[in-house]
Amino acid sequence: MARTALIAKAQKPPKYSSRIVRRCWKCGRKHGYLRKFNLCRICVRELASTGEIPGLKKSSW
Repeated sequence: MARTALIAKAQKPPKYSSRIVRRCWKCGRKHGYLRKFNLCRICVRELASTGEIPGLKKSSW
């Protein structure tokens, strides 16, 4: 889990557009972020395996 101060800092509008930090809305992680879901890769995997993301399922072959 990210510190609450870092999450609050990321929510403020940045001085420059290149300083935008996108964070997972569930855990606050900034690396491995997937824009399509607004989640990090770990949270996407957890929610996909439980079936909470519509149209997404865990693949196996």
